[in-house]
Amino acid sequence: MTFVVTENCIKCKFTDCVDVCPVDCFHEGPNFLVINPDECIDCTLCEPECPAEAIFAEDELPQDQEHFIALNAELATAWPTITEVKDPLEDAEEWNGKAGKIEFLEK
Repeated sequence: MTFVVTENCIKCKFTDCVDVCPVDCFHEGPNFLVINPDECIDCTLCEPECPAEAIFAEDELPQDQEHFIALNAELATAWPTITEVKDPLEDAEEWNGKAGKIEFLEK
């Protein structure tokens, strides 16, 4: 099993989760983070650290977020690893909790 970053991370990109990951399985895109499922060791440390509550265990994903399993796997191979905490996006607080953000995902 792996953990999955879901839609609420889009346009927020809080990086608190990166700081606690013991295996550096997070990858960074322009406005979204993903978890590489081949690197995640299911340690559960990242989930409670996410201010956007955008990280879920694969078997606990809300049904409308299941497509993020494949999206995390795909984008993790294209995006660089992130290992240090960075500032969230400038308007992250305004976007946190808004639905329908998938159309704003920058690949």
